[in-house]
Amino acid sequence: MKQYIVIGCGRFGASVATTMHLLGHQVMAIDKGEEVIQNIADKVTHAAIVDVTDEQSLRSLGLGNFDVAIVAIGSDIRASIMATLIAKEMGVSQIVCKAKDELQAKVLYKIGADRVVFPERDMGVRVAHNLVSDNILDHIELDPEYSIVEIVTPTSWVGKTLVDLELRARYEITVLAIKTGKSINVTPAPDEELKSGSILVVIGQNGNISSIASENKDLIRRK
Repeated sequence: MKQYIVIGCGRFGASVATTMHLLGHQVMAIDKGEEVIQNIADKVTHAAIVDVTDEQSLRSLGLGNFDVAIVAIGSDIRASIMATLIAKEMGVSQIVCKAKDELQAKVLYKIGADRVVFPERDMGVRVAHNLVSDNILDHIELDPEYSIVEIVTPTSWVGKTLVDLELRARYEITVLAIKTGKSINVTPAPDEELKSGSILVVIGQNGNISSIASENKDLIRRK
């Protein structure tokens, strides 16, 4: 089982730490704020009050023993850089950092971050996609051209199979999973018949996905 350390427990960091713990992982959360640590202490495996700009304090935690470090500090660039550098020097296998803008992201990548996320920007993109298309329920942008999207099965597809629809040939998209009610099929068979109200989890080019979404004008809400 992987061990995670979340450095900085603001709204984003706390959400990541508590979710990872709920998923059954070992999670240590650190922050310089006493109240913040008190609020999260019973929701993670370990929690500690640590000034992440204090190199010795970070090293004393045995940072190198963790498989993944999530540097969830966006506003304090100095602290973000310091934590990333130390995590890299101590041999953490994977370092994921939060950033506010592209400049901060470039710096973090140069000093050792394996992945940089933009929570505020990414959420804005997801909300925008949900607002402009009634039957796109969720949207994760992989890069400027490709996304993973949850989309309501278009009316014209109901009763047909994935083979019938020839989605790869017609739209250059792949169906990763099908959600029907509370069940989810992560390995849909080519001959599976699509049902009304089912949710398709698809990956493909943004333009092609938008074309599919526009085919169905019915608004189907999550229950």
